[in-house]
Amino acid sequence: MSALEVLEPIFRFIPEVKSPVHREDFNEKLKWTALVLLLYFILTQIPLYGLAPGAIDQFAQLRAVMAGSFGSILTLGIGPIVTASIVLQLLVGSNLLELDLSSHKDKSHFQATQKVLSIVFTVFEASVLVLTGNLVPIDGSYTLLLIAQLVVGALVIIYLDEVVSKWGFGSGIGLFIAAGVCQAVIVGTFSILTGTDGLLAGIIPKFIQLATTGVYDFSVLIPLLATIIVFLVVLYGESMRVEIPISHGSVRGHGRIRGSVGKYPLKFVYSSNMPVILTSALLVNVTLFANLFQKIGVPIFGHIENGKAVDGIAWLLSTPKLEMFITEPIHVLIYAIFFIACCMLFSYLWVEISGLNAKKISEQLHSSGIQIPGFRSSKRQLYKILKKYIPALTIISGIYVGLIAFLADLTGALGGGTGVLLTVGIIHKLYEEMAEEQLMSSNPLLRKFLGD
Repeated sequence: MSALEVLEPIFRFIPEVKSPVHREDFNEKLKWTALVLLLYFILTQIPLYGLAPGAIDQFAQLRAVMAGSFGSILTLGIGPIVTASIVLQLLVGSNLLELDLSSHKDKSHFQATQKVLSIVFTVFEASVLVLTGNLVPIDGSYTLLLIAQLVVGALVIIYLDEVVSKWGFGSGIGLFIAAGVCQAVIVGTFSILTGTDGLLAGIIPKFIQLATTGVYDFSVLIPLLATIIVFLVVLYGESMRVEIPISHGSVRGHGRIRGSVGKYPLKFVYSSNMPVILTSALLVNVTLFANLFQKIGVPIFGHIENGKAVDGIAWLLSTPKLEMFITEPIHVLIYAIFFIACCMLFSYLWVEISGLNAKKISEQLHSSGIQIPGFRSSKRQLYKILKKYIPALTIISGIYVGLIAFLADLTGALGGGTGVLLTVGIIHKLYEEMAEEQLMSSNPLLRKFLGD
């Protein structure tokens, strides 16, 4: 009996998006993805009714990662979804919640529980933001209305994510992050609106404006150059593979192979960018709890003033800037160690829970008739070979994405360094999925051969 079966009565009352009853073609998936993306951008433009002017965004540096738009009904973004995922991953990873995610029933319970937790965290986070003064209503009569608007916006995001996962390409979480970051990069590069310093807000217009006055301030271009460098470094990492020789068929005496021979690619960024998303969400929740405990008079996470942490754990785990290498080196060091360590942890948990570990992959390959040339055909042999690579790639990829995200954030890259890192990976994966789907749609025989 699953540990989550006791929640089945609750699951029945939670609405869900039905999966398509027919196989969708490329154009249908593209239509749903584009429709959800359009709805997301429309929702980011709907302001919170009753919000007092002058509110300060405490999570501005992580806003792109949370796919939210401060001051709109999507202020919470994907925060509740990712927070629920963190809690469940830690429970499953520590065996406090024993689930066999290869079982359809347990996996279904896991997903339903994640949705229930997402709704719980939606109400909690919305209440904390309003009641702690991060989002101040015009007067007390608007308090519940503000909370209700935040909850509705976050619930819409939860179900739009489900629509994309079942009817479109990729996941809604990835799509919303990429959309927000791309918008931030384009606006930050080309905006011709006037910024707070009286100059044009966009980097290129600002540089041209200064140049016309005889001032060639190349430091203005640093965020744009940092964005390009992060993009290229991440794209290079996405293209790296560890290839294991495999065969499909039988191995005859003396290692001679009868059947097709090829290579099984293991991505260098094996755990994808999910560890960075989870770590960023964890940092958001640290600030959120700092606000909560300060409000009730027990500031165990530190004090928040004018929307920024000024001491304690919340300050140590706030995103540092490049100049802080000199002014606050201890802060930068502690943040870097914590960020990279969390990425390693979540990389391991994500691989274990998503069925990408050596044991699950060896079972899948063996059931497909795949074997390693020169070795007897056995699941155990496949497991021994994969175990040499997958655990190491899991930890290394966690360190890699954590280090790149940390360094990218220091540079002040447009859309946030972490946001650019995530967006490159998301778009690369989305491109691969769309290319595969298009190939399947244009080659029905290939789809039939692959059993899709």
